[in-house]
Amino acid sequence: MTIGLTASERIARIRSDFRMGVAVAFLSGEEKWLVAPAETITLSRFTGMRKLGPIELAITDWRAQTLSTWATDGDIARLAIPEDKGLDWIHSVSDPSDDFNAPLKGPFTPIFGGKADIHRAALAICKMAHLITSAIAVNVSNQDIKGFDFIDLEKISSLILNPSSQLTEVSAANVPLQVSEASRVHVFRPQDGGEEHYAIEIGNPDREKPVLSRLHSACFTGDLIGSLKCDCGHQLKAALEAISSDGAGVLLYMNQEGRGIGLANKMRAYALQNQGFDTVEANHRLGFEDDERNFKLGAEILRLMGFNSVRLMTNNPAKVASMEAVGLKVSERVALKVGSNPLNQKYLDTKAKKSGHLL
Repeated sequence: MTIGLTASERIARIRSDFRMGVAVAFLSGEEKWLVAPAETITLSRFTGMRKLGPIELAITDWRAQTLSTWATDGDIARLAIPEDKGLDWIHSVSDPSDDFNAPLKGPFTPIFGGKADIHRAALAICKMAHLITSAIAVNVSNQDIKGFDFIDLEKISSLILNPSSQLTEVSAANVPLQVSEASRVHVFRPQDGGEEHYAIEIGNPDREKPVLSRLHSACFTGDLIGSLKCDCGHQLKAALEAISSDGAGVLLYMNQEGRGIGLANKMRAYALQNQGFDTVEANHRLGFEDDERNFKLGAEILRLMGFNSVRLMTNNPAKVASMEAVGLKVSERVALKVGSNPLNQKYLDTKAKKSGHLL
C-alpha cells in the first residue's frame, strides 16, 4: 500500500503549477532542469531562472513552421534566447496574435544536439493546462538548487506524452429536460483531477442494443451564447431532440472546449480567424494539432454505462474510428447536418476539406 503520489497525480500537480506560472524541477538521467510555461511565468521568476544559466525556449513544430525556423527535434524546436531579449520577446515568439504587426521576430538560433525530452514533456503539459504551447527551460545540472523537489521524468514521461486516466461515475440524478422529462444526468470524473465529463441519458436505452448517441464537445460560444461562428449549439439541440424522438439514447457532453485547446486558446484562434486564417491554420499558428480532443473518453463512458455498441450521431469519421479503436462497435453513423449560416460557412467548408467531415 502506498500513500504517496501516483504518476498521474504528480502530473496533475505539475499541470496546476504550470497554470500558476510556477517553475518545475525535472531529472532526466544525469541532467537537472527547471522548466516553466512561457505564458504564465512572472517577470521575477523569469529573472531568477535567467541567473541560473542560459535559458532555452521550446515551441512545437507547427509554431516553428510559422516562424520559419527549424524544428530541431522533429516535433519540437529548441531556440536559444538572446541575452538582450526578455519576457516580452518570448511572449511575442510564443503567441501568434501579433504576428502581422511584428512579423520579423528573428533571427533565431536553433539548438542542435543534446536531449529534448524535458522540453517535449513541458510542451505536452502546456497543452494539458490549456496554455500556449511554449515553455522555457534552464539546465541546472551543475548547481545546488534549493527549494525544489526534482521529478524523475522517466517515471512519468509515458503518461505525459500519452495521457490516460480512468473515469469514475461520481453522481447522477434525474433532470427533466424540455425535450424529455425522462432524463438523467451522469457525472464522470477522471482520476488525474482533469475535467469532468457528462452523460445525458434520455429514456431507458436497452443495453443489449446499439444506443443512439452523440459525442458532443463543449462549446461555450455555440452552446451557451448563440455564436454564429460554428454549428455546435444547433448540433447540441438537434441531437437531444433526435434522441428524444427515437425514444431513448445518450448525449455525451465532453469538456474538451475548442477541439481540446481550452477557451482561452480558442479565443486566440478566433482572433487569428478574424485575420483571415481558417480553423486548422489558426490552430497550427498557435502550435496545436488540427484537433487535440480525445474521443476515446466517450467510448469509455458508454462502456461504464453498460453499452457495447452505438449508433453514433456525427459527421466526423475520426469519432467513429476512435470508438471502434477501443472496442466499441459503431453499428451506424447517423448524420447531423444543422446550423449552417453565412457567418460559419468557411468554418464548415474547412471541416469538410481539411478535417474530413462528411458535410
